[in-house]
Amino acid sequence: MAPIPAPTRLDVLAAAIPGARVVGDGSVSVTGVSADSRAVRKGSIYCCVIGARFDGHSFAKDAVGHGAVALVVERQLDIDVPQIVVVNARVAMGIIAAAVFARPSDKMRVIGVTGTNGKTTTAHLTADILRHHGWKTDVYGTLSGARTTPEAPVLQEQFAQSLASGCDAVVMEVSSHALALDRVVGTRFSVGVFTNLGRDHLDFHGTEEQYFAAKAKLFTPELCVQGVVNRDDVHGKLLLDTAPIPMTSFGLADVTDPIVGIDSHSYTWNGRRVTIPLGGRVNMMNSLAAASAAVSLGVDDAAIVEGLSAAHAVPGRYQSVANDRGIAIVVDYAHTPEALAGVLEGVREVNAVGSRVIVVFGCGGDRDRDKRPMMGKSARHGADVVVVTSDNPRSESPQAIIDDIVAGMGSGREDVHVIVDRREAIERAIGMARPGDAVVIAGKGHESTQTIGDTVVEFDDVMVARQIVGVTG
Repeated sequence: MAPIPAPTRLDVLAAAIPGARVVGDGSVSVTGVSADSRAVRKGSIYCCVIGARFDGHSFAKDAVGHGAVALVVERQLDIDVPQIVVVNARVAMGIIAAAVFARPSDKMRVIGVTGTNGKTTTAHLTADILRHHGWKTDVYGTLSGARTTPEAPVLQEQFAQSLASGCDAVVMEVSSHALALDRVVGTRFSVGVFTNLGRDHLDFHGTEEQYFAAKAKLFTPELCVQGVVNRDDVHGKLLLDTAPIPMTSFGLADVTDPIVGIDSHSYTWNGRRVTIPLGGRVNMMNSLAAASAAVSLGVDDAAIVEGLSAAHAVPGRYQSVANDRGIAIVVDYAHTPEALAGVLEGVREVNAVGSRVIVVFGCGGDRDRDKRPMMGKSARHGADVVVVTSDNPRSESPQAIIDDIVAGMGSGREDVHVIVDRREAIERAIGMARPGDAVVIAGKGHESTQTIGDTVVEFDDVMVARQIVGVTG
């Protein structure tokens, strides 16, 4: 059952927003909040958010027609309803949404995981530990919705639902977009976790500096009580030194005697041997991040080790595809140069000497073009054979995207194959693999569709790989 927001006076809501002023009747009772005029319910306050394509002020009259009893505006409108005039409608929306749902994040442990790579796996590993510890725990993120981090009204309602269902904790991925666009304003994070920073989303942020600045917003007193960061990452070190909240760190130096395989990894941590049923060196950092987050929450070492040992595989994250051909097939979401290099290095590390690593991948359309040749360079450097194909080309020409990728591979490309059709490319990669070889299918991971132009078709890398090798289920 969806939580019922408590009626809150408009002037009480306004008092919590820095620099806000009320125009009209401040005694109006508000029972909901929305930035979508079409989704406004009777009794809601409509927030006139200014976005990249639309100005919410243009839809204020529609919102009132749908039942909005008040507006949040950045400029006063000639509409006969009470208004809260603010500097930033997005920030105000987060504060109001949290208040309308009685600040649910204050009543649970909320763990926010941010970074370029590893967010999903780290979040799920952390949840596995907390559940083993005895806390009812929900996970929000890439695998649970269209957006990694939803807009504030949706997020606060989700928190309220989790709280109402008896949750002790929520572990959530926090995207750079969400931080830049103030979607998590109004949320109290018990712990913030930083995994790493690589090349991604510069089509939105513009520069790496702005991208990092967005990530760093999580580690501020307004949002977060304490932080846990990867000190082996240069940006993690920077956060450790500069963040204005208490910080702890994790890194590979925290473990001894590491052993990494395709389907698992193990190490000794705090004097305890632990085997985690997730393969690849990249997952070693993810499990250390989860363990460190749990330590910061007061979970004892024994429970952490037991929780990691019983961890669940995460779809599309270093996911192994069983087969009877004597080859390793790994499906991974790696869609940045650093992530692709990492998964290829990890697969090579556990592959037999003399065997080959074959990678099939592409890059998404309508996204950061400059990373495409970098992806090509990572693939060429990390694999023996490269098959370049389509990912989600969207509105762009698949061949043009491939050309951008191949441009980063340098000369002498006899080991590079270009096959636009992704299914055919995967079939070719698996078909050329000899016993002992490894095939990495990168880029889409858990995604079950492919977007080509205006068409969305069913496409699941794991299912396609299983069909090719004759494995069902």
